[in-house]
Amino acid sequence: MSTRVLIIAEIGSVHDGSFGNAKRLIELAKDVGADAVKFQTHIADAETTKDAPSSPYFKDESRYEYFRRTGFMLEQWKKLKEHADGTGIEFLSSPFSEEAVDLLEKVGVARYKVPSGEVTNLPLLEKIAATGKPVILSSGMSSWEELDRAVETIRRGGNDLTVLQCTSEYPCPPEQVGLNLLAEMRERYQCPVGLSDHTMTLAAPIAAVTLGASVIEKHLTFSRHMYGSDAKHSLEPAEFRQMCEVIRAAEAMLHHPVDKSDASRFKNMKQTFEKSVAALVPIKKGTTVTRAMLGIKKPGTGIPAARISDVIGTRATRDIPADTVMIPSDLQKFS
Repeated sequence: MSTRVLIIAEIGSVHDGSFGNAKRLIELAKDVGADAVKFQTHIADAETTKDAPSSPYFKDESRYEYFRRTGFMLEQWKKLKEHADGTGIEFLSSPFSEEAVDLLEKVGVARYKVPSGEVTNLPLLEKIAATGKPVILSSGMSSWEELDRAVETIRRGGNDLTVLQCTSEYPCPPEQVGLNLLAEMRERYQCPVGLSDHTMTLAAPIAAVTLGASVIEKHLTFSRHMYGSDAKHSLEPAEFRQMCEVIRAAEAMLHHPVDKSDASRFKNMKQTFEKSVAALVPIKKGTTVTRAMLGIKKPGTGIPAARISDVIGTRATRDIPADTVMIPSDLQKFS
């Protein structure tokens, strides 16, 4: 398994039905450091009734009209996948119906991301599992019992599985992120885990990476002032780029252990910042050294300060000026 965290830029419906915006968002996701760009494949007539209630955070349009207006046709999805391939970023899209799975199979996705609202849609999970492709399963609004059933359904297809901790609140307060669940999910399902994050800061994804998350998903938008259901809960480009940079730095820290038993690489620094035994007063050759003659001063190029007791009682082999760092050859039988 790769040790590199998979960073997914969640586009959702930020494109607002604009094919041009969707293409530019693919380019933006690559530019800010994401490994994959993820859309949502909505086929309005296949997934929702016309009178289905709107989400609590976006009521400007009915869900049916919003999905119908912002959805793309098969050929457009194919062109977006081709554009992502050409841009050098993985194309993902979450299906919200069995018909959407059929569409995405024609598009040629390499793996599937199951959104939180579809965890209990077992027919959809069976359809996805039947493709044999890897699955990333989000968990935003599900109980353990529901997740257990979803994992069991997907695993019947033998699919590689990653489970994401997610909290379906927009925005998600820090107290509800649920970082404690990463270890529990890893143990419970014996698979890689990650975080689909809806907070408005970088703290949660960075903390998740340090706790072993192998996937981080975060919403990306041109601007939080854009119209639609997702934009105001997304990161803007500079913020997303910073998140990617910090995740990569955290990876370097986690995957390069430091050996504290060997300080040899700090030899020059130790000579500059540590201290040595030093003569506070002139010490004539042949004089027996006493504690009153000695101090502790920089640089650390002489007898280490920790060995001052070994210096006491020895005899000087030469005249040692005051304010001089002492070295072993200054003293008889010092080793």
